[in-house]
Amino acid sequence: MNKVSFPNSNNTNITMSAVVNVPEGFDKNRKYPAIVVSHPGGGVKEQTAGTYARKLAEHGFVTIAYDASYQGESTGEPRQLENPHIRTEDVSAVIDYLTTLPYVDTDRIGAMGICAGAGYTANAAINDPRIKAVGTVSLVNIGQMFRNGWENNVKDAQASPYIKAGSDARTADASGTAPATIPLAPMKESDAPNEELRQAWEYYHTPRAEFCTAPGFATARSLTQIITYDAFHKAEAFLTQPLLVVVGSKAGSKWMSDDMIARAASADKQMHVVDGANHMDLYDGEKEIGEAVSVLAPFFDKRLVAG
Repeated sequence: MNKVSFPNSNNTNITMSAVVNVPEGFDKNRKYPAIVVSHPGGGVKEQTAGTYARKLAEHGFVTIAYDASYQGESTGEPRQLENPHIRTEDVSAVIDYLTTLPYVDTDRIGAMGICAGAGYTANAAINDPRIKAVGTVSLVNIGQMFRNGWENNVKDAQASPYIKAGSDARTADASGTAPATIPLAPMKESDAPNEELRQAWEYYHTPRAEFCTAPGFATARSLTQIITYDAFHKAEAFLTQPLLVVVGSKAGSKWMSDDMIARAASADKQMHVVDGANHMDLYDGEKEIGEAVSVLAPFFDKRLVAG
């Protein structure tokens, strides 16, 4: 495991912070397949993204888990900006960095993510064919979630007030007031509307998985980008890479994984359902992560083949 930093090729004023994992018996003179791992909204590389990156490295891959621009140990102001377009571009910026490493086979790069990081990964793959295979875990299309609710029971138009709230926040920010924020997971246990999201609070705000650089909120100005964003935009035409979607059978967010599978143009797409698991179980449940990796590792091993 090696902590690295590098300029973001999309904005060289931002320095990205990441951790590179290499397989056991690593030989710097060899070429390895590589996997980019993107963290959830509100998360950082030291949490679930880092767990998946380490476990996939045990199966022979070079992996990189990174902090998004404006978040974690990556730089950028305002802090905690959650602009989906920037987060999508971050995936490609990390790939740019991987292509400079002599031990990475640039023809064998895959990408995966957890929660919103999975949605950003899918959107990056639509735009960047250097990604040869895509894996998702507890996928969230952040635009859909904010527009339509955790369980897809809200109509798009009902989200209009959130766009106004975002634009009002931008006006306030411009006046120099302290940036307003929005929760990306419940900030208090009493805010959680159900057990699954209570576990999201627990994950980010208790010793279960809390981390000092992951406050669990975003700038309110982010709403102007989030509400109209579709991580699957033009997936019907351009998401042609092999695709593996891992989701819990009891996840309230499962409808977004179903939508991804339905919309992707890929001729090689499959869903693996972890029986009995909810959305959060796949973040840090030992059994659930073990099952997820048991399908992700052979998926990437088979699809990231030498050209």
